[in-house]
Amino acid sequence: MNKLVIIILCVLLPPVGVFFARGAGKDLLINIVLTFFFWVPGMIHGLWVATR
Repeated sequence: MNKLVIIILCVLLPPVGVFFARGAGKDLLINIVLTFFFWVPGMIHGLWVATR
């Protein structure tokens, strides 16, 4: 998938963006927990995962 699309997904729906960037794993679980507590930490983590 295009990196720009993944970054946009990470801003709008962080767990979906992380899933497309890394698949189902520990990064996805961490992002779901962060997004559950508050959206901004999930978005930051998603962008970090997608761009590294």
